[in-house]
Amino acid sequence: MTMEELGPRYKWVALSNTTLGMLIATINSSIVLIALPDIFKGIGINPLEPANTSYLLWMIMGFLVVTAVLVVSFGRLGDMYGRAKMYNLGFAIFTVSSVMLAITWFDGDTAALWLIGWRIIQGIGGAFLMANSSAILADAFPANQRGMALGINGVAAIAGSFLGLVIGGVLAPINWNLIFLVSVPFGLFGTIWAYLKLRDTGIRKHARMDWWGNITFAVGLIAVLVGITYGIQPYGSSPTGWGSPFVLSCLIGGIAVLVAFVVIEMKVDNPLFTLSLFRIKAFTFGNIANLCASLGRGGLQFILIIWLQGIWLPQHGYSFEQTPLWAGIYMLPMTVGFLVAAPASGVLSDRIGSRMLASTGLFITALTFVLLIVIPVNFNYWAFAAILLLNGIGMGMFSSPNRAEVMNSLPADARGSGAGMMTTFQNSAMVLSIGFFFSLIIAGLSSTLPATMRSGLVEHGVSAGAADQIASLPAVAVLFAAFLGYNPIQQLLGSQLGQLSPDQASFLTGRSFFPNLISGPFSQGLAVAFWFAIGVCLLGAVASLLTGKKRPAEPEEKETVGAELAGVAGEL
Repeated sequence: MTMEELGPRYKWVALSNTTLGMLIATINSSIVLIALPDIFKGIGINPLEPANTSYLLWMIMGFLVVTAVLVVSFGRLGDMYGRAKMYNLGFAIFTVSSVMLAITWFDGDTAALWLIGWRIIQGIGGAFLMANSSAILADAFPANQRGMALGINGVAAIAGSFLGLVIGGVLAPINWNLIFLVSVPFGLFGTIWAYLKLRDTGIRKHARMDWWGNITFAVGLIAVLVGITYGIQPYGSSPTGWGSPFVLSCLIGGIAVLVAFVVIEMKVDNPLFTLSLFRIKAFTFGNIANLCASLGRGGLQFILIIWLQGIWLPQHGYSFEQTPLWAGIYMLPMTVGFLVAAPASGVLSDRIGSRMLASTGLFITALTFVLLIVIPVNFNYWAFAAILLLNGIGMGMFSSPNRAEVMNSLPADARGSGAGMMTTFQNSAMVLSIGFFFSLIIAGLSSTLPATMRSGLVEHGVSAGAADQIASLPAVAVLFAAFLGYNPIQQLLGSQLGQLSPDQASFLTGRSFFPNLISGPFSQGLAVAFWFAIGVCLLGAVASLLTGKKRPAEPEEKETVGAELAGVAGEL
């Protein structure tokens, strides 16, 4: 069916539905982060026990890993069989998995495996939505309006990741099942709406499925992402697992399989990755810029949560149990900045081009990382809020023009696979960024925290033997305790608390001892992680400058968005 047959209203229907899809997909990618303490308490598992660390990591990372691996394949399926059909299938899978997650009725290890399994299936639904939403919009909107449309869609994607933190913090203390149940009515509505209203307007490219490409890509990327995930965990006497034979095997083996994948893609007739797209300058440099931006911001959310929950909020009167919700609330300025900048920059990029907007956005983002290094760990909140607001504005200025630049550069029959490739780079870089940020913070903590921890505990009545034992625990245990909103010292001391005087026990588990103890070591790791983010953001800014000049509008694209909306309103 052609756009002329569907009429001027269709593009706004497509934008509304795909925005809803991206919103619930990204809300669910982050909603569990704040709700994890209540989830593990509800199923009767202590996630800080070494045997349960894998459950914790896969609850955090599983959704991202699955979407990173599958979006290209699902984008390719959209090109072959219809983007609206694949998108609608994603909505249905997402909704069914949300129901199954919400009705979890058992506990223990079985419940943890059930939740992880259905989170992975939910990620499959999310991958269908992410892979095809941008392509549906690129089909529905002319090139001179795609920046605006993709900007609004991008707002939903980023805003959802932060709204998930707040929604999870509000619902999980009531009943953790609600964090999954809340998606069900929206999923049902979106599935039915998409089935009734969305149509395939793009060019289909029927071809045989590249099975060897799909298999080698999936195996190679999964191996690399699993290696990164387990690299965060300690191995032997090392604070991280990067030297573990398992991690090294995953990383080296995964890279070898991905090399084989590239060789296969160069030889098959209908490749999964259309490598010829990289001959398009805007596509290549736009994806490099997006990769760099994702490396810079991917781990930021986690580090800010640990900073707020483990240090700043307890120092300002919040109990550790209250910190997950308030961390989400105090990070809202970043969401506000993005909500303002992303649609505005999308509309502006339709008029003046994407290159300078995207590059300026990443320069601003790099500046905010410098400011985050400069401010003290126990900061003034309004200064911190202003930096987060500026960070959101910078990322919003980059995101919409960058996506519009890449999507406008693609041939009509490759938009699904091209959008999938872009999302794969983005989600893989975010997993990699989380691994880098955590590892850099852990390295900073491991160099000074054990000695600081030991002397602080001994000074307040803990025996030297017990203090040595606690100080030798891996730094990742301290980070995860803070990340989950647990009282870290209470978790680490355990039964040792009963051997201390009430005053000493109260002081050690209070709101000042742990935050003051960790502030110095944490700031060192924080600085290293943020310098890494500055470097990749500047590299991404340079890549954005190299994407090329604005494509001139074609005569039929001259009509303005205002005129379009006025025309639609007149027909209602």
